[in-house]
Amino acid sequence: MRRTALLAAATLLGSLAAAPAAHAEGPYGQGLDHCAPAADGTLACHFDVAPGTYDVSVVLGGEEAGSTAVTGETRRALLAETATGAGQYVRRSFTVDVRDPEGEPTGATGSPGLDLVLGGSAPRVTSLRVTPAAGAHRLFLVGDSTVCDQPGDPYTGWGQMLPAHLRRGIAVANHADSGESTVTFLANPALFDRVEAAIRPGDPVLVQLAHNDKQTDAATYRANLTSLVERVRAKGGEPVLVTPIVRRWFNADGTLDNGIALLVNGLGVDHPAEIRALAGSLGTPLIDLTALTKARVEELGPEASKALYLTTEKRDNTHTSVRGATEYAALVAAELRARGIVQDPLLR
Repeated sequence: MRRTALLAAATLLGSLAAAPAAHAEGPYGQGLDHCAPAADGTLACHFDVAPGTYDVSVVLGGEEAGSTAVTGETRRALLAETATGAGQYVRRSFTVDVRDPEGEPTGATGSPGLDLVLGGSAPRVTSLRVTPAAGAHRLFLVGDSTVCDQPGDPYTGWGQMLPAHLRRGIAVANHADSGESTVTFLANPALFDRVEAAIRPGDPVLVQLAHNDKQTDAATYRANLTSLVERVRAKGGEPVLVTPIVRRWFNADGTLDNGIALLVNGLGVDHPAEIRALAGSLGTPLIDLTALTKARVEELGPEASKALYLTTEKRDNTHTSVRGATEYAALVAAELRARGIVQDPLLR
């Protein structure tokens, strides 16, 4: 049975014999014997590893031209789609965070170990290697449903798409959870307590919480964010405050200058303004994702911007589609690089 699966995989993704010799480094060797073809034309791979950080190295290419992307765990984008010409082989590497539960902290447990999907429009993979990366940094995400690893299509959080922008040596640990506010993230031991316990010196921790602080007063909101920042710093981490993505809620003049779009809550608390002021007073790096997403949505206008959200599919102008999450993750990644929080990902 396993031999049949391997032969099918070789047919699907390119002849192993035609490729350069693969090095069997690390405990999982070449790794393709952990993979089997799936009905959708992808290759599904499973590695029975313990929670931790792991480097993944793939050699893409084959006798025929190809275009390959890698996703993993709960629909995380790990390697952007990469084209290879006929007879061309390229090596790409990234680092992935394996944890239990693998997706939302209060959601389904998921499967143990590391699951990867080798896909794209024309997948061609010659070799795959997974090795422990105990010394890797993790970039932690603290947030809500607009950030989290959403378990089901078409919902997609921007944090789910962020790993594809990072180079080997840093893994995204997405602890964002649907429905959470600054109040609940601090109150539930499965949320911030677990992040805090895992932080190591130098680990960035991005905090985007606002969408569900609908009845949180300004003083409490500021106190909660301050507590998160101080606790991250106490562990040697690097807190980064992130203003929330906008809701797609247009005025008649085609702008988003209203409280619904710009996250002003039922008590009149202007969340983005509070975050900006707090970042200044605490000396914390700020990613003004509200301003960045506002500019993008207004640029596209009322009709074209529907593609960024689930307006058509779900009548949902808060949660992003794959396209919206992909674009917003790119905005976050650019801000992280501009501030020197992560390095340029081009050399992977």
